[in-house]
Amino acid sequence: MFDLRPETDDDWWEVEALYDLCFAPGREALSSYRLRDGVPPVRGLSLVARDPDGILAGAIRFWPVSVGGARALLLGPVAVHPTRQGEGLGAGLIRESLSLAGKKGWDRVILVGDAPYYQRFGFRRLSGVEMPPPTNPDRILGVALTDGAWDGVTGKVTRAA
Repeated sequence: MFDLRPETDDDWWEVEALYDLCFAPGREALSSYRLRDGVPPVRGLSLVARDPDGILAGAIRFWPVSVGGARALLLGPVAVHPTRQGEGLGAGLIRESLSLAGKKGWDRVILVGDAPYYQRFGFRRLSGVEMPPPTNPDRILGVALTDGAWDGVTGKVTRAA
């Protein structure tokens, strides 16, 4: 059993250490990080998962972005400590945070990832949406949290104003 709760300022460095452990060196050189530079993650949607002993087992963050002028959330990174992988924690973090996002009035979420993994959460390839280069367009995925939220939404993904 894990305690899922919003990330706080006190969690920041521990979450960063988890991301460093789970992702390749240079992760911050990815184009999606240009959309995050100097922008705080969305409070209340960026979650941490702790085991009964209070040890960090997983984390997920969201960032505000604009897609062709339409407000959206950028999901990522999501990470689960290697000793906790395979327990469904990543899926739990994604499902819970997407549910919270919808309840808080967000309509759409975008990410750069593997369609076979993320399609079970409703993510589909977005055509006409451009992430900062270099990003493989086949990996640009989105999910509508309200009916038709991605209809007619195209253009460049930019940092939130």
